[in-house]
Amino acid sequence: MNEIVSQAAASRPLAARRRLTVGLVAASLAGVVRAAPSPSQAPSIEVWKSAGCGCCQDWIVHLQSNGFQVKVHESGNAEARTRLGIPARLASCHTAQIDGYAIEGHVPAREVQRLLRERPAAIGLTVPGMPIGSPGMDGPAYGGRQDAYGVLLVSRDGSTTVYQSYP
Repeated sequence: MNEIVSQAAASRPLAARRRLTVGLVAASLAGVVRAAPSPSQAPSIEVWKSAGCGCCQDWIVHLQSNGFQVKVHESGNAEARTRLGIPARLASCHTAQIDGYAIEGHVPAREVQRLLRERPAAIGLTVPGMPIGSPGMDGPAYGGRQDAYGVLLVSRDGSTTVYQSYP
């Protein structure tokens, strides 16, 4: 393909070759680059965490880099978890709320986005504990380690089903 483009480009004047090159680059990037949603379009999520918790802050950065607007409270995690109906046995280090759903722990942004698309009748999602390799628990300090974990869908009766596995 490069030979065909090079042959076609060589027979054109310089300005036409530049337009062709710019057009090809733009076309190749069109499927790769997408604009971040404007703040008014970005889903808004509220997070309760312990002040100074590094893994919680890293999870917040993960959400922001995936298009979420995040409002952070530096305390109140346990109270938020109880208020939102997440059973203590499913706890982690931070709790969030988005569009009527609870998000407990290091849930990947893609699963939060899926939850908002699918809208199941549920309390929300949890990644109990703090599995290494999950968003926020994946920094350089962990040396690339990846523990298997599951994102659980918490039903209104407190039972869970695996929403997504990360082997």
